[in-house]
Amino acid sequence: MTNIVEQRVGDSGVEGGPAALNIINLTAGYGRTTVLRGVSLRVPRGTVAALVGPNAAGKTTLMRVASGLLPPMSGSVQMAGRDVTREAPHRRARSGLSLIPEGRAVYKSLTVRENLLMQAPRGGVDLAIEAASSSFPVLGKRLHQKAGTLSGGEQQMLALTAAYVRNPSLILVDEVSLGLAPIIVDRIFDFLLELASRGAALLIVDQYVTKALGMADHAYVLRRGSIVFDGAPNALLESDLFEQYLGTA
Repeated sequence: MTNIVEQRVGDSGVEGGPAALNIINLTAGYGRTTVLRGVSLRVPRGTVAALVGPNAAGKTTLMRVASGLLPPMSGSVQMAGRDVTREAPHRRARSGLSLIPEGRAVYKSLTVRENLLMQAPRGGVDLAIEAASSSFPVLGKRLHQKAGTLSGGEQQMLALTAAYVRNPSLILVDEVSLGLAPIIVDRIFDFLLELASRGAALLIVDQYVTKALGMADHAYVLRRGSIVFDGAPNALLESDLFEQYLGTA
């Protein structure tokens, strides 16, 4: 029988106020199909949480609920102590949430510069361009190039930079490494670490499980729509659960 680390979700975290994200007893799905069952997790401010699990466990569904794209059947979603369960995605974004989904969420008909201008706060385009050029120099050389003509890795870099310039307090990162070369994946994870070092809270779902756990302060394992592990990343890596469900990741 697999040993499961038991820890109360509400008791974890850092001192100094409510968590950046607090999901409480969440049930969600599509139509009559229930995908998530009584899920609770917490991402304190300035920390990184990795959400891992086998395929079809419900990870992307949880990200959709957290970002406001999918209303839950029951349970609640809180940001910085405020209930946002019924708030639309754009209102959550104004409160500091940024979702970086799989699929390179960029405006492909616009240039790199125009994409950054769309996301930058008023008067902040110069800072956005500086951030793009500093973090990903290749973007600085492609400011006037259409985003749709960039490589997959470059588009993902642009999506990450666009999220950064919004100065979010909470970032949901959903499978940003899909289809990318390992060297690009390394650069993207370095950038995510930089975001975390600047004080943003991150919830990460990624196929590179050991990379995600390596940068995380806390780990959750989702299996068949339920949380089956809630604890330290090192404890997960050493557990039977990791070998059973995630050992090839």
